[in-house]
Amino acid sequence: MLGINALILDWAGTTVDFGSFAPTQIFVEAFQQAFGVEITLAEARVPMGLGKWQHIEALGKLPSVDARWQQKFGRAMNKQDIDAIYAAFMPLQIKKVVDFAAPIAGVTEVIDQLRAEGMKIGSCSGYPRPVMEKLVPAAAAAGYAPDYWVAADDLPVGARPGPWMALQNVIALGIDDVANCVKVDDSAPGIVEGIRAGMWSVGLAVSGNEFGATWDEYQQMSASEIDARRQIAAEKLYSAGAHYVVDTLADLPGVIAKINARLNNGERP
Repeated sequence: MLGINALILDWAGTTVDFGSFAPTQIFVEAFQQAFGVEITLAEARVPMGLGKWQHIEALGKLPSVDARWQQKFGRAMNKQDIDAIYAAFMPLQIKKVVDFAAPIAGVTEVIDQLRAEGMKIGSCSGYPRPVMEKLVPAAAAAGYAPDYWVAADDLPVGARPGPWMALQNVIALGIDDVANCVKVDDSAPGIVEGIRAGMWSVGLAVSGNEFGATWDEYQQMSASEIDARRQIAAEKLYSAGAHYVVDTLADLPGVIAKINARLNNGERP
């Protein structure tokens, strides 16, 4: 029988940091610290999933941010500006990321279940290596440790939405067919990454960036607000090419069963 034998998992908003707050808040702080420019949390979320330098570059191109930047400096953001914001971002993110290292509810149980079934657990992130070197041991101490991880700046060809980090996992884990892998992510660039790598791509509509709520906020929401937010998030992830969209990683076993049936029916991603 054919079947999925590896998962390639994102980090913030997928396995740790419900709502993906560690990176978004730091972008707000880095813009303020480096140049005294205000950006909103909602703006900070728009390019989520990209490498962090590329994320800052994309933020500078948002019409609302660009208008504020032009008003203050009389020109568009340039490469030197991005470098300065990135330099402010890095120490803030390194310091803060450990506060968001706890696994999202259901993650450790699902990983244990899937590992018991023989599945390998890979991972990749929009975080650069210095941030990951703080996050990975903190997450391990809290109960989540994938078999392999790749940082956004590890590979010379770049990061998302290209396929390279996902494919580096395939090489490192010794997976013989990308069609036997599932890429799981809460952001559109991460979904595109999986598609371009030839994998099944599964989006998470509630635990991540597009839903954009803390765990406590989520627990206190009405069913109607949850449904409205879920629908908006799911539409973005499906538009990026997701084969399936579920709420959180805890829902993954059911999706894997459906994918396995499709594989055994001769389908590929």
